[in-house]
Amino acid sequence: MNQEWLWVAIGFVGQALFSARFIIQWLASERARRSIIPVAFWFFSLAGGATLLAYAIYRRDPVFIAGQGAGLIIYVRNLVLIRREKHQTDSTKSAAPENSSNS
Repeated sequence: MNQEWLWVAIGFVGQALFSARFIIQWLASERARRSIIPVAFWFFSLAGGATLLAYAIYRRDPVFIAGQGAGLIIYVRNLVLIRREKHQTDSTKSAAPENSSNS
């Protein structure tokens, strides 16, 4: 397998990962019976975007590089916000006094 075919395969893998995020979002929304964005959506966005960025860099496509690079910043930021919210929720739960009534 020559290098060109390897990079084409990497490009297709990245596109598959990136596209899978929509299927994940759709299935999660159907289960919840409302529109939601699960955390897995952002992880697939990050994995697909990073793979596609590598492919874009190999192709030396400045438009594709700019688009995927900007997207990665957004995906990471969303994961940071989700982690922060989870940490705050966990801290609130652990700081709350236990409700024990002795009768």
